[in-house]
Amino acid sequence: MRIFISGGTGFVGGHLCRELLSRGHQLRLLAHGRRGEEGSGIEYVNGDVTSADECAAGAKGCEAVINLVGIIREFPARGITFPRLHVEATRNMLAAAKANGISRYLQMSALGSRPAAVSGYHQSKYAAEELVVASGLDYTIFRPSLIFGPEDAFVNMLAGFIRSFSIVPVIGDGKYRLQPIAADDVARCFALALEKAETVGKAYTICGPDRLTYLDIVDAVARALGRFFVLKMKNPLVLMQFVTPLLEKFPFYPVTSDQITMLLEESICDGSWQETFAFKPVGFEEGISGYLRK
Repeated sequence: MRIFISGGTGFVGGHLCRELLSRGHQLRLLAHGRRGEEGSGIEYVNGDVTSADECAAGAKGCEAVINLVGIIREFPARGITFPRLHVEATRNMLAAAKANGISRYLQMSALGSRPAAVSGYHQSKYAAEELVVASGLDYTIFRPSLIFGPEDAFVNMLAGFIRSFSIVPVIGDGKYRLQPIAADDVARCFALALEKAETVGKAYTICGPDRLTYLDIVDAVARALGRFFVLKMKNPLVLMQFVTPLLEKFPFYPVTSDQITMLLEESICDGSWQETFAFKPVGFEEGISGYLRK
């Protein structure tokens, strides 16, 4: 199958491309700037996901469309916003599929996307989901929890604090829970969805096997690095909620109000997705040890 992918040059995209190539698919990646070498089943087309015409041209001759594009933080002055990169981009990818007679469509969303979501991130992800559901295409939507892997931002950020300072900042009490899932497991779900007719018209919340507090995650990262002590510097939630709106406009500030909201809401699921995809996801500590110790 020839598959048109937006976001294929990003973190999760790299894992997905390897998984799809291993199953014999041919890939066409919409590339805006960063790209790898062509050949071995990968073709690059110049374009931007915010251009409907470029998306439509890129999808020509393909049999499935996958939209992975997503941002976790907005920079409005640079045109990087949730409505533009989540909603408008999805609209363009759906239109590209329809213009080329492609019925199969897979969408990356996020765990926590829902009606009446509090955070702007989740609101825009859900708005994109609504476009997908209303498209009339044979869609599958995935809502993963925190995704980890060798080039992830979150785990490597924590590892950087531990390596450099043996100190990790914590927002509030750190007892809010996440259920991280490996990027390879997310990629496997996407690839299997193309093979499983029963996934059409479904949305799956996907998460790993370990339900961990933020403090647990810090300790797991420390152990993976061979460190058995790390100072957790707790910052009062009230202070963070006051300071963050003032500083989040600056790129150097590491967190946004949206991200604090999502942390406090937690990111966990019941694991029922495994009934359809029939494999056991890798555990968090096992998974991160494979790349943090290198």
